[in-house]
Amino acid sequence: MTLECKHVWEHISEYLDRQLDPKLLMDIERHLENCEVCSAILDSTRNILVLTADERTYELPLGYSERLHARLEKVIREQEQSENGPA
Repeated sequence: MTLECKHVWEHISEYLDRQLDPKLLMDIERHLENCEVCSAILDSTRNILVLTADERTYELPLGYSERLHARLEKVIREQEQSENGPA
């Protein structure tokens, strides 16, 4: 089975917690080997977990959440366009 990025993103938490069935785990790992975007999202998610596990408080830069959501939407849109061809 070939996974799309959006499917990998849906399972990032379970992947990090190793709570996936072996087949899906293997499919995600295969996808991560070839996808820089998903690998970066995985690394960022790990970093966030490490930071939030720390008792110190960090403030996100102003507008960070909006930029993150805009970037994710752009990547998803570009991927959907490349899969569906030009409109």
